[in-house]
Order: sequence, then C-alpha cells, then structure tokens
Amino acid sequence: MAVEVAEAAAATTSIAKAPAKAGRPVVLQVLPRLGTGGAERGAIDVAGAIVAAGGVAIVASAGGSQVHELARLGAIHEVLPLDSKNPYTIYANIARIEKLIRRYGVQIVHARSRAPAWSAMFAARRSGVHFVTTFHSTYGLQSGLKRRYNAVMTKGERVIAISDFIADHIRENYGADQSRLRVIHRGVDLSRFDPDRVSAERVIQLSRQWRIPDGVPVVMLPGRVTRRKGHDLLVEAVALLKGRELRCLMVGPEEGRGTFRREIEAMAERLGVAARVQFTGECRDMPAAYMLADVVVAASSTPEAFGRVIAEAQAMGRPVVATDHGGAREQLSGGRMAWLTPLGNAGALAQAIDEALSLPVAERELLAPAAIANVRVRFTKDAMCQRTLLVYRELVGS
Repeated sequence: MAVEVAEAAAATTSIAKAPAKAGRPVVLQVLPRLGTGGAERGAIDVAGAIVAAGGVAIVASAGGSQVHELARLGAIHEVLPLDSKNPYTIYANIARIEKLIRRYGVQIVHARSRAPAWSAMFAARRSGVHFVTTFHSTYGLQSGLKRRYNAVMTKGERVIAISDFIADHIRENYGADQSRLRVIHRGVDLSRFDPDRVSAERVIQLSRQWRIPDGVPVVMLPGRVTRRKGHDLLVEAVALLKGRELRCLMVGPEEGRGTFRREIEAMAERLGVAARVQFTGECRDMPAAYMLADVVVAASSTPEAFGRVIAEAQAMGRPVVATDHGGAREQLSGGRMAWLTPLGNAGALAQAIDEALSLPVAERELLAPAAIANVRVRFTKDAMCQRTLLVYRELVGS
C-alpha cells in the first residue's frame, strides 16, 4: 500500500526547518495532473500570483490540458509521474522532487493531492524546506489504512482548507492542530465571470451551437458527467415538471467511456423527457454558458468541498439551486435567487427549479446585483491568491 511504502521512507529522512529567506519566494506546487478540476485551477491561479509578486512558481505534474496556462503566466512546469498511486513510483518521486528543490532553490513545497503529498512531504523534510498542503476534498474514510493515507494532507506546517466545511471535517476526523489550519475559500476569476464582459455575440453563438430553441427556459447543470454530480436526480426533477417547458443542459466533460451518460440518456427516455435533456460536452466559454441559463443546478449526491459552480453562477447573476450540504451552505443562504434542497429529494429539487423559473425577468435583474456582490466580497480569485501568499509569508517571512 502506498502509505506503508511512504512511511517506510521516514526512517531515512532528516527533518529540518527551512531558514527564512529574503528576496524572491520560490514555491513548488505538486499535483497529479493539470486538467480542468478545482485543485488544478487553484494551482494555476496561485502560480500566477507568485510570479506577479516577483517570485518563482514551479508546478510539477504528469502534464495535462492546462500546462499552456502556466507558460502564459510565466510559471515553470516540470513533468513527473505524480499521477501514479503505485507505491514504488511514489517512493521514487521523493528523489525526483528533491532534485527539483535543489535545482530551483525551492523554499516551500505545496501539495494538493494525496499521492504526490507523500512524496513531497519526505522530499521537503530531507531538503529542509517548508511543506504546505491544501485539503481539496473529504476523500474516503472506509478503513483505518485509508484514513492514514488521507492524513498526509494534514501534515503540512500549514494546512489550507478550501471551506469551513472542510476545516470542520479535518478537525473531526484527523484532529489537526488548529494553529496550523487556515481556511481559504476557492475564488472566482472576476475578469472572466462578469456579466458585463460577456458580449451578446458570444451567448448567441453558444445558443446556436447547442441548438437551443428561442424563448425556451434553460436549466443548466455544469460539471463533469459523473455519478456524484446529480445528473440522475435532475432528470427525475425534470420529469416531475411535466407542465413546464424547458431545456435541461448537462454541461461538462464525460469521464471514462461514457457509460454513465448512456445510463442517464436511457433514464430520460424511460421517463419521457429525452427531448428536454441535452449533453453538451465540455464548454470552453463558461461565462457565456451561464448567461444562457435561467437557473443553475448543483445537485451533488456527496458534499462538495466548496462547489465552484455555485460561486461562478452567482458571479454571473444567475439563480442557483443546490443540495443542502457541504460548501454550498457557506455560499447560499436561501432567498429569491438561491435555494438549498434536501439531499436526494427530486420533488424538492423540481419545486425549487419551478420557483426559480417563475421569477419575472425584471425581478431577477433587480436581485442579481446582490448575488454578484456576495461573490465579489467573499469568493474572488484575487483574495484566494493573496491569502495563500500570506500563508507562504508566515513560513519564509518575505
């Protein structure tokens, strides 16, 4: 098991404290791959902030579709097999990360996922540099061994939780030292997610691409097409809204071989709503996609650590319906533009969607600024990055 091999490496490590250094901060972030997920987006955003602050930002991963983003920001990407959970690869990655630490004069190693974190922790200890973690998920707690494997994410000198929900989860399940814990909410890039910056042409182009009939209300579920995102529950809710004309858009990439999508399509056919449910695939212009939506749904069957879709939709002034658990509770408090519904309750979800679609356009326009302000005050990319840089400064003092 990976955790056992990693713990065995402790016998050969010497734990040393990194001296505070003046000058340019040099930070190495490690994660499995650079795809489109939340951890990946956070790593890219923070890398950009490090560079903007005059530092050196290195990200190590197995590669992915977002590597070009790092180059655009002036950050460095190093390819390592950090997406592997093979115990021997995890062990070998310790030396690989040590080599990067020496090459770039790294002061802080910041881990964003468990397998890379095991390698990074021992590499940082051997090299005498600081180690930081960001806890991006609840992970699983099926066994004691699993809990030990997860616990590496609480071993940083600073442990960043991406929501109060995750901070409570860490305290309840891992007993992490409160003095090391920092809550830094995920942030929305307001330079992209701003309704005033989305042209009508972009919205029209996307509407034509997806062949949305004129005047038909759009219910949108953004997110990867996986079992835990609630696509099945939304289809049930659409079936309950028999008298309501709408188009239900499932916006996001598929995982695996499309088995789950085919299950949902078969379910929609069985419930008689196949013509109202549409999978769009991955969308590269999500701000325009949100502007198409009359209501955005986040119906996850398991608690989201934060739930970036909720904040993005609010930033665009869209009504949001979300499951009442996890990070959603911190972003939504109910009201005329936000609904929290019980877990797994298709009837309650259908009722909330119906209420959201019943909002007159004029009233929605009056209420939208409050939703937008909620995000701009509490959940911005700039605030997330600056608070992360403050955590780094706590350790290196520059």
